[in-house]
Amino acid sequence: MAKKEALRELQSRLAERLQAARTEARTANWLAVESAGQGFLLPLSDAGEIFPFGAFVAVPHTTPWFLGVANLRGGLHGLVDLAGFLGFRNTAAAVTPSDSLRDQARLVAFNPMLEINCALLVERLAGLRGKEQLQPEADDGQAKPAFVGGRYRDGQGRRWQELSLSALAGDEAFLRIVG
Repeated sequence: MAKKEALRELQSRLAERLQAARTEARTANWLAVESAGQGFLLPLSDAGEIFPFGAFVAVPHTTPWFLGVANLRGGLHGLVDLAGFLGFRNTAAAVTPSDSLRDQARLVAFNPMLEINCALLVERLAGLRGKEQLQPEADDGQAKPAFVGGRYRDGQGRRWQELSLSALAGDEAFLRIVG
């Protein structure tokens, strides 16, 4: 009898934890990252594992924003400097950052379901953000690539630009790494 009660208690706790996890997943919609002084929101459903910025092998005859390839947990991944790809900075500075910058830099891999072995170099992780923490800004009417989503402002007045990694994974300019 005691075993049945213990099993019911365990099942009840698991059900509560699952419900809490579902609720948390709804409130945290984006991974906030910073690169070249810009704030970006990456949908959690598109983002994969996060790695420290470490050793990589440069690939000749590629665009400057394509840093090279790295072995990330046994898989070969292309490394892309996010700010360099978006045109916010010269990528040469990102390849040899200062020690303090390199310590904060991270590689955000694409979700394996997107079927692209790629990771984005970002200068800093800024935590998780939910829609309730951000106010949408009006669209400026300028043409944007398909991977650029809405623009938001947080409670401190900081601007954040949403980027869809699933759309980026299919973007022709992003896939064309030959320089």
